[in-house]
Amino acid sequence: MLTSEQVKHFAKQCGADLVGIGSMDRFEGAPAEMDPRYIYPEAKAIIGLAFRVPRGYYRGIEEGTHFYQYPALGYSGINEVYAPMVLRDLACFLEDHGYEGVAFRNTGARMACSDVTGSFEESPEFGRRSRFSEPVAPGRPAPDVMFHFRIAAFICGLGVLGYSKIFLTPEFGPRQRFAFVLTDAPLEADPLFEGEICDRCKSCAKGCPVHAISQTETVQVTVAGRQLEWAQLAEWQCFHGYMGSVKETNPFLPRDAFRELPDGDKIMAGEKVLTPGEVLQVQAILRKYYPNSCGYNSAHCGGRGCIRECMVHLESTGKLTKLFEHPFRTRKPWRL
Repeated sequence: MLTSEQVKHFAKQCGADLVGIGSMDRFEGAPAEMDPRYIYPEAKAIIGLAFRVPRGYYRGIEEGTHFYQYPALGYSGINEVYAPMVLRDLACFLEDHGYEGVAFRNTGARMACSDVTGSFEESPEFGRRSRFSEPVAPGRPAPDVMFHFRIAAFICGLGVLGYSKIFLTPEFGPRQRFAFVLTDAPLEADPLFEGEICDRCKSCAKGCPVHAISQTETVQVTVAGRQLEWAQLAEWQCFHGYMGSVKETNPFLPRDAFRELPDGDKIMAGEKVLTPGEVLQVQAILRKYYPNSCGYNSAHCGGRGCIRECMVHLESTGKLTKLFEHPFRTRKPWRL
């Protein structure tokens, strides 16, 4: 019989950095539109694959001198090229042992699930979902069912969500992306992660250029009997900050780019809370000055708060098991 250890060994041989396995009953209580058991009702296990984002991918943004490699390699290269090859190999491996493997890659077009389940006004993710699909039969959610990747990673025992809602592993902290396989193979599940990584220092919130991470309000959910908590995330704020709307983190943006918008100076300083419509106006302006890199935003903040500040803190406090000869940050972070 195929074992969990065999699956993990094969997936790592194919290129996954971390592999965890969760049981499908741990999704009990998830909203139907986020429950992968509707995608594959016979599935007995979910296999979580983590692919590290090498620390050097952030170096050019940290120095303020080279931006596109991070989105091209850290996003597109992993999500669109590397991880799908590993997913295919693992699905074929399962088939060769008589089991089905239903693969899920990460992508900018995946319409990642949010803990906000309201509307387009609350989350930009809902703007990319088809609002016209309908259930194919009574008792089934409308397609496409999109499960929450970070909660799935927790279900697979790979780590825990940090205060910023970024997923943290004990090996790499915030530096990984995920892909998953559902299978009917009766694999033994890993235990849920029990350690502590995030110490609620809130460096992520303090470093966010658009103040998208609340320092006071949090979201709580129960997963597999465990209470998870992270900061309330203003998703539209995160969206425009990620695209590079704040001048001090974006050397590609002219200082008068938002001159025709009301409160353009406040937008460029990251001081204004934008409506969805205003964010789309900002997005149209940003596209005039620089293109995407492989479909991902080039001149963005580079995870200044949620990834880089978090990474620096976790490394300096000895929270991670993967060590480096030299610290990531040796100079004060640049700001225009």
